[in-house]
Amino acid sequence: MPLPQKIISRKDEITTEFFKQIEIYFDDLMNNRAEIMFHTKHFAERLFIHPVHLTNTIKLTTGKPPCDFLEERILSEAQKLLRDTNMPVKEIGYRFLYNDPTNFTKFFKNMSGVTPLQYRKNVKLKIAS
Repeated sequence: MPLPQKIISRKDEITTEFFKQIEIYFDDLMNNRAEIMFHTKHFAERLFIHPVHLTNTIKLTTGKPPCDFLEERILSEAQKLLRDTNMPVKEIGYRFLYNDPTNFTKFFKNMSGVTPLQYRKNVKLKIAS
């Protein structure tokens, strides 16, 4: 039995709203307006749904859990800052609300395979050559 159209459209609505909320959150982060590091539960609160429902819906519509989108976006924005600014790694970590710079470095290395400083050096070497 196929799913009713109302259910199908609701999951798409949740997914669209989730991505809108990510954009709002990252705008706040990049402009130093965010006060806490958001997790799936915070986005679910903004959408007035349970975190498990949000996770299941995002997995259903995209094939990936919500946290993957957050982590990928943090990595992408951090790489931009490392590439385009001279901002210290510690300050970049603070920008993404990592209170301990070593936690940011661990996150970055886990996601990219290199530390933030190694990434910055590699980018500068590529530009110089």
